[in-house]
Amino acid sequence: MKIVVMADISRTELLVNFCIAYQQILNQHELISPLNTAHLIKGATTLKVMAYPTEETSTKSQLAASARYNEIDALIYLRDPEGPITEPLIDLFRACDTNSIPFATNSATAEVLVLAISRGDLDWRELVR
Repeated sequence: MKIVVMADISRTELLVNFCIAYQQILNQHELISPLNTAHLIKGATTLKVMAYPTEETSTKSQLAASARYNEIDALIYLRDPEGPITEPLIDLFRACDTNSIPFATNSATAEVLVLAISRGDLDWRELVR
């Protein structure tokens, strides 16, 4: 499965720790992340992560386009609840909703999502793509 992993700046360390904790599961999937986050994850784990350009707005816009075309299977976006919800982020969430791409915006739902993926609950996404 293609899983996007990203976070607001204040949640990046939490995302890296999440990837460390679930490394065995995530290692079986193709991970996509913004460039800086990808470097941090690679530095802390043995995970292979495909990096998108570092500029935040263009990364979210590119990921929204990928979601519109069902090119991703899940999104883990650990967001700061106090932070703004920008238009590119709204587009990304809308594209996920439109194509039934599951997404998590906090560590609890991210854990549920990763465990569901490991059980095979989302294998139907392979048929969609």
